[in-house]
Amino acid sequence: MQFSESWLRQYVNPSLDSDALGHAMTMAGLEVEEQHSVAPPFSKIVVAQILSAEQHPDADRLRVCKVDAGTGQELQIVCGAPNARAGIKIPCALVGAALPPAEAGGKPFMIKVGKLRGVESQGMLCSGRELGLGDDHEGILELPADAPVGTNIREYLDLDDQIYVIKLTPNKADCLSLMGMAREVSAITGATLCAPQWTVPAVTLDEKRKVTIENSELCGRFAGRIIRGVNPQAKTPEWIVKRLTRAGQRSISALVDLSNYVMLEMGQPTHVFDIDKLSGDIAVRWAKAGETLELLNGQTVTLLGPDSAGKLQNAGVVADQSGPVALAGIMGGNHCAVSDDTKNIYVEAAYWLPSAIQGRARRFNFSTDAAHRFERGVDPQNTLNCLEYLSALILEVCGGQAGPVDDQVLNIPERKPVKLRLARAEKVIGIPLTTQIVSDIFERLGFEFKNEGDVFVVTPPSYRFDIEIEEDLIEEVARMYGFENIPDKPPVATLKMSAHAEEKRGIHLLRQRLALQGYQEVVNFGFTDQESEQRLTGAQEQDLIRVLNPIANQYGVMRSTLWGGLLANLKTNLNRGAGRLRLFEAGRVFKRDPAITEQAGMVAGFHQPQKIGGLAYGAAVPEQWASASRAVDFFDIKGDLERALDPLHFVTESAQHPALHPGRSAKVFLQDGKNRIAVGWIGELHPGLQQAYELPQAPVLFELDLDPICHVGLPTPEELSKFPAVQRDLALVVKENVSAQVLLDAMTASQQNFVRAIEVFDEFKPKAGSNSMADDEKSLAFRVTLLNPQETLQDAQIDAVMTALLGVAEKKCAARLR
Repeated sequence: MQFSESWLRQYVNPSLDSDALGHAMTMAGLEVEEQHSVAPPFSKIVVAQILSAEQHPDADRLRVCKVDAGTGQELQIVCGAPNARAGIKIPCALVGAALPPAEAGGKPFMIKVGKLRGVESQGMLCSGRELGLGDDHEGILELPADAPVGTNIREYLDLDDQIYVIKLTPNKADCLSLMGMAREVSAITGATLCAPQWTVPAVTLDEKRKVTIENSELCGRFAGRIIRGVNPQAKTPEWIVKRLTRAGQRSISALVDLSNYVMLEMGQPTHVFDIDKLSGDIAVRWAKAGETLELLNGQTVTLLGPDSAGKLQNAGVVADQSGPVALAGIMGGNHCAVSDDTKNIYVEAAYWLPSAIQGRARRFNFSTDAAHRFERGVDPQNTLNCLEYLSALILEVCGGQAGPVDDQVLNIPERKPVKLRLARAEKVIGIPLTTQIVSDIFERLGFEFKNEGDVFVVTPPSYRFDIEIEEDLIEEVARMYGFENIPDKPPVATLKMSAHAEEKRGIHLLRQRLALQGYQEVVNFGFTDQESEQRLTGAQEQDLIRVLNPIANQYGVMRSTLWGGLLANLKTNLNRGAGRLRLFEAGRVFKRDPAITEQAGMVAGFHQPQKIGGLAYGAAVPEQWASASRAVDFFDIKGDLERALDPLHFVTESAQHPALHPGRSAKVFLQDGKNRIAVGWIGELHPGLQQAYELPQAPVLFELDLDPICHVGLPTPEELSKFPAVQRDLALVVKENVSAQVLLDAMTASQQNFVRAIEVFDEFKPKAGSNSMADDEKSLAFRVTLLNPQETLQDAQIDAVMTALLGVAEKKCAARLR
């Protein structure tokens, strides 16, 4: 929001200088992003009049001017401006004047007595750009005929007027106007607020244009009137042009300028139609399929189409009998725009519901001042008032006869009361408050309220869309109390040295261990795209958790696995020439779970567990001379995890996952006594997904639940045995579909005496046609470690244990001794 200080002080004039006023607004949450004078510093430039302008004797493009600058004598100044002529008044830089530098950071341009083609020049006639008043450099700046000669140009043009550029937060839509800013300054400083005054235009026509509002969820209020016999070529008053220019607006024509002026001053966007270009009655409705509209900026838009997230989005329109003539709340159409030939107009002011405007302008790749205001909320109670104000200005500047106002009110939002507890405000802000302090703040803000003991019941004004909950009122109290008045006290807390939980390890240790295995950590959004989510998890439409307002199409749903982001990271790195990657990520995933209830850190109906996932791609080891290159496989990743999770021991069991290769994937289990806890998955990417992601090689992925792998338990000390351990090998022949883990589980579950460890160390499959084993059989060799801490084991004891283990394998796994 940009405006001049002089414009603001017309409505509220606190006893503060420019800098103090800017500081007061900033400390109340209205950040002054930029503050500067209308023109850069310069000196000794005055209003002057050209008495004569003669052709230079030696230059075709130069004129020798006699100038009255109020110094008591005529000055001779050589000028090359094409508009230099006798009788006009212009800015004149006297000898010794300092003009603004041509470039930022440069030195001022000093005016001296000089000669141009042999003719002496005693000063300089200035253009607007040379004074820092714009880019116009075609000629000297012409001043009004009544400008007093000899007056300092800074005083005459009020060039020391300050320009404020306010950086407003989205909730402060009420400050997108001069009156809104004036209300805030009045509340901050206590200065009197003076609203603009005008005379309600007399109705001299008995004519209305019928307007039908077909969709109340689009338009809540629509007011309009006909004005006939206007002069569109009338000149916009200089004081309005000056205010518009200093607010960053370009003067276009009287009708457009007046509409823009009312928007900037009152906050209500309006629109002026050439009524002779409208056919029949007017309808306010949603656009229909196939409808297009050529806008004032020359762009032709299809009104019903997809938004940035790919979702079909409709746009509101103002339409006549031939089709849309304006994009509701955003921009008017080109074919009914006012021009120099316009004689009769239709002026409208409306309240468009913010939900009907939000995102529409962005969908068409442009933004307008009107859309910026409507999508944040415009005061619906001020619609008629602003229409009358604009009508009065049009009649005053352009003439004409006004018809009666047609004001239709359909859907005005109800301002619900909001409660503020004094104790709650004191706790949040951290200062002592009284009912008198809070009452004074609400009165300055213009809030209607009732005081019920220490509870205030506030009815927000119609222009304050941001007041909905108690915290909004607490913010207002803090702003008006003054952030500078809130004492800067450091937080006080009792420090307690807590013992480290030995049976748990933190996520930082797991990160460090994975990094030591050669993995690099990545951090991704908790959002992902719907296609990746469904193909990686097999989720149905009803299982997806959609983001209500996604920042981009590829972030439309919440992730239920870390793999989507990791695969996107892999693809990005491969596109940039990487050939070998090890990536991991620790973060939350999101799943629907009706059993979850609302509590601290949890949202009802949603399970948000923390997981740690990763992938490996490319060669198993970096390229080197000592070992042949081979692709990373399942067992490489399993080994990495065994080292990272030590001292935990996990087992894997063949299983199928939608994202993993059917024959090269496994579920991961942790052993808890006799129970196994499923904690995640390891496997190679599914061939179909490898093709979808256009990967030359399938990466190996893993994903584990974080909580169970952080519980490592307490170590159990054990005395070192004085007696030696004994190792025996056991080779068993089993069917090919019997896994080594099944045999290990069977032998371990038998709990034989003296057995300390059983490990598989070999697998053998005979060639086809071998007599030793059938084609569907294999041999698995196990190394059994036995120890008796009380005495040396005897052969008889060892043989008994080995015989028992063989018996268990024969019984439970149909194994035989090889």
